[in-house]
Amino acid sequence: MHNIGVLTIYLGLAISIYSFIAFIVGVIKQDQKWVNSGKNGVLTLFLLTSLTIVLLLYVLATSQFQFKYVSMYTSSDLPIVYKLSALWAGNAGSLLLWTFLLTMYTTMVAFSNKMKGNPMVPYISTIMLGNAIFFYFILATTTRPFELNDFIPSEGNGLNPMLQDPGMIIHPITLYLGYVGLAVPFAFAIAALILKNVDSFWIRMTRRWTLLAWLFLTLGNLLGGYWAYLELGWGGYWAWDPVENASFMPWLTVTAFLHSVMIQERKGMLKVWNLSLIILSYALTLFGTFLVRSGVLTSVHAFGDTNLGTYFLIFMGIAVIFAMYVMMSRYHLLKKDSDHFESFFSKESSFLINNLILVCAAFAVFWGTIFPLISEAVRGTKVTVGVPFFNTVMSPILLSLLFILAICPLIAWQKSTIKNLQKNFLIPALLTIIVAILLFIMGIRTIYPIIGFTLVAFMLFTHISEIFRGVKARSSVTLENYPIALIRLISKNRRRYGGYTVHFGIALIAIGIIGSQNFSVESMKTVAIGEKINIADFEITYENLAQKSEGLNDIIFAELKVQKNGKHVGYIQPEKIFYSNWQQPSTEVGMISSWQEDLYIVISAWERDLRATFVVRVNPLVKWIWTGGVVVVIGTLFAIWGGRQNQVIPRYRGTVRKVT
Repeated sequence: MHNIGVLTIYLGLAISIYSFIAFIVGVIKQDQKWVNSGKNGVLTLFLLTSLTIVLLLYVLATSQFQFKYVSMYTSSDLPIVYKLSALWAGNAGSLLLWTFLLTMYTTMVAFSNKMKGNPMVPYISTIMLGNAIFFYFILATTTRPFELNDFIPSEGNGLNPMLQDPGMIIHPITLYLGYVGLAVPFAFAIAALILKNVDSFWIRMTRRWTLLAWLFLTLGNLLGGYWAYLELGWGGYWAWDPVENASFMPWLTVTAFLHSVMIQERKGMLKVWNLSLIILSYALTLFGTFLVRSGVLTSVHAFGDTNLGTYFLIFMGIAVIFAMYVMMSRYHLLKKDSDHFESFFSKESSFLINNLILVCAAFAVFWGTIFPLISEAVRGTKVTVGVPFFNTVMSPILLSLLFILAICPLIAWQKSTIKNLQKNFLIPALLTIIVAILLFIMGIRTIYPIIGFTLVAFMLFTHISEIFRGVKARSSVTLENYPIALIRLISKNRRRYGGYTVHFGIALIAIGIIGSQNFSVESMKTVAIGEKINIADFEITYENLAQKSEGLNDIIFAELKVQKNGKHVGYIQPEKIFYSNWQQPSTEVGMISSWQEDLYIVISAWERDLRATFVVRVNPLVKWIWTGGVVVVIGTLFAIWGGRQNQVIPRYRGTVRKVT
């Protein structure tokens, strides 16, 4: 098994190099035979990578501890599902997963029906194969999945208990699909530049790829937050951990890209900006991988000290320099026939401001993430940038973004007149003022929450107003009743209304963030059996402390009765799980969740006399975050797979010579 696994990796490196060369030769000689050979190499590479990953999954599932990776991240008593998910628990397995997804994406692009006969295929494939060569080089020389132990241990170390959670089965895969998926629009962009095809063709061709990568990044971040909320026991869902930030930054820049490309498609503007955004987004995925594997930071997500950081820095530098060189060499073409903004009060301007806000947010997160590294390099002391910095900086950015999202749907392209602005915004503004007054009457007096909730309301009202206007206009023309007009309007404009649905989801997420960040309360108290803990409207009675076993694990759990405003709500059972092969116990949170708030309880410590210490939190509106995430996913899927796409062909008509 060892020899087969190692052989597949070396063959993968060889085939990726061959295919890379074959495409280049095919382009230079304009010979379809070489291009076809390169495509066959891509398919062979994907099949070979699939075999490699199946082999590693097999040795993980069968606990073959002669392999170092298996003994480090699994044990014989580990459930099979977690043995398999150990694939991405360490460097070697996660990099193999990255390589597998990269070859999968490359094969999908190279053999796509829409790309049949497209002269961009060899260029795109070459760029993606350049990435594959790097990852195969790492797997073959530095981080070897099938490396053997010097002696065969009788038992493995087991999997980190924090990773033994259903969320950790899905969360890493979704993030990797997002990370690696950004290689596709990056490759399209560079290929278009090389071919001097600087119009919006490459954007239209990669729209679904980019949306798909954005969707997976969104899912990865949301699932990571949900897992942290339930599993880590600290009461929050986002700690501004460096590796969390690493997945958030490309999400911000890709979000900006998805908005700004609309201006290029419609007006031929922002060509340089859009290319810069997609290059930056892909560079940030490599930067995130560097952070995880460099050992330069402390994180629950990091893989520890390795020398991989140097390799990733070098590769990231080469990729960025090459991309910037290609873009600057085509700069004169990119600026040619470029339109200009006609008015500050236009949809184009609102999109640009949206972009600037998102990029500023990405820079703020980037600066807060790397500042400890800079301070250590300059002063010799690592200065930690904590949650207060990020919350202070990001709060006004979030409010600004909500305002732009609110006004964008009702602003016209090119130029909006004062009369049109008054007509479009009068009713939403009046309804928003009413909401602000109601919030004040309800007792919300803190500045950030009242502004935040008011902006969310304004955003929802403007979107509803825009949808109503569309339905009314269609109904007046087609004489359809409003429900039928609504259904047909949405079905025929899925890109627009899928985007609006995503905005609705973002509004729900914002409600959850504003509520939980500003109104949560916490209490830590030691109580004896029969005593009560009072917090907010809740009364929690400590009834019992007991122990049970599940397999080789011991579990300490408490039984708590919960009442709210004198009415029985239910029982909560927080736990501490002690693993036979792990020093630190894991936390299982006890929680009662509702749309209004989460009652969140963690057992912190206990004594022989059964006195126990509990950390109790009341987190308002957190459920809105997860619900908003579901709405975002629905809207994105609606936009991706909805309707027929524009039929486009590239301006570049280069062909390769047929072989006779």
